[in-house]
Parts: sequence; structure tokens; C-alpha cells
Amino acid sequence: MLEPIEKLLFDVLQILHSVVGDYGLAIIALTVVVRIMLLPLTVKQTKSMYELQRIQPKIKELQEKYKKDKEKLQEETLKFYQENKVNPFGGCLPLLLQMPIFFALFRMLGTTGTKPGLFPNYIASLPDAAAQAASRFWIVLPDITRSAGQVYSGDGLVAALPYLIFVVLFGLSTVVPQLMQPGAQNQQKQMAILMGGMMLFFGWSVSAGVVLYWVTQGLLGLLQQVIQTRIYKAQEEQA
Repeated sequence: MLEPIEKLLFDVLQILHSVVGDYGLAIIALTVVVRIMLLPLTVKQTKSMYELQRIQPKIKELQEKYKKDKEKLQEETLKFYQENKVNPFGGCLPLLLQMPIFFALFRMLGTTGTKPGLFPNYIASLPDAAAQAASRFWIVLPDITRSAGQVYSGDGLVAALPYLIFVVLFGLSTVVPQLMQPGAQNQQKQMAILMGGMMLFFGWSVSAGVVLYWVTQGLLGLLQQVIQTRIYKAQEEQA
């Protein structure tokens, strides 16, 4: 099912590589392209998250008022969402749309452990000069098809340090946006930290190219969140 997406991604990466001359930069450019395509949805996602946090005090009042009547609580909560035009599931669609791309990159660039991904097979079909540079991201990540764990096991800590930095960024790209949400609760912060820890483990195991894609997505998402939050707060102050 993912193979057509993998081939499409590789063809797109080839085009981007012909422009920027580096596959790491091509992955970053691909991430920007995907982000732009999903911008209308991610704008709604960020607004939905902001609105959910803004109405949390009222939701807590409803929970306290109807804590002994779960059915009534569900009814009143749904009614409140409708009255305030808030969709509690509005943030799911952009993430779901990105999953096929994420997993296709995961398979194409290299899987966990020592099993090679499909990317080396694609590289084999390239001209020699392109194949030699295909998996390098500047001088930072000599091989984006390898994971931090593979580099550490094979080449030692010094060689793995650039990969480890990206793994840490991988975890932070999950935690920071959650912690920066207006009115984030302690339980939400704890879940974000737990998820960040899981992403650190995952980032240790997957290829650096996948980590690079997700870190770039996270940074772009964080920038968008900061900009939109400031706009919404300014609009509330002027109202």
C-alpha cells in the first residue's frame, strides 16, 4: 500500500535534490511543501487547540456541576462545544494525513535495527555521482539512512553525537508545542513529557532522515502555533 507513496516521495526528493544538491536539504524542502499543502487544515487545527484551551475553565465548571450525572455531562459538554463552534477532534485530521508520508519515509529511508530500507535500492538506480551523495546531509549527518543507535553501535559516541542531537530535537518537537499551549494543565504536561520520552526511544531507532523530517515538521508547527496564538490573543484584547 505504501510503495506507490514511497516511489512518489523518492521522485519528489529527486526533483528537490536537483535544486538544492543535498538529500537532507531535500527532505527539509519536502517537509515545507507538505506543510504548505496542509496549511488550511493546520491553521484550523491550531485554532481548535487554542479554543479548547480557552474554554477549559467552563468545561471544568460543567464537570463539577454534573459530576454525578455522566450522561447529562456529556450532553451539556457537546452542547457547549456546538454553541462555541469548537471541534474537540479538529486537531486530528492534519496528523492523520501526514501519517502515510511519515511511514513511507520510514520504510524508504531505513527501518529499525539492521534491516535496510528501500532507499539504498533506489540509490542503486542513480548515476554514480548522485548515489555517492544521496544519503548525506551536509557534513552533519553522513548517512541519513542510518539511525542514531546504528551509528553509535558501529562507529562510537563521537560519530553518533550529531545523530543524538537530532534525536533530542525529535523528542522536544513533541513536548514543547504541548507545553506552550495556553492553559496547559498538569496532566497534559505530564502526558507530553511521557510522549517526549517515547519519541526519544523511537528517534534512537529510526533513520536520521525520518527524524529530520519530523523535527522540521515540529519546528514549523511550533512557529505556526506561536504566530497564531499571538494573533488570537491580540484579537481578544481588541474585542
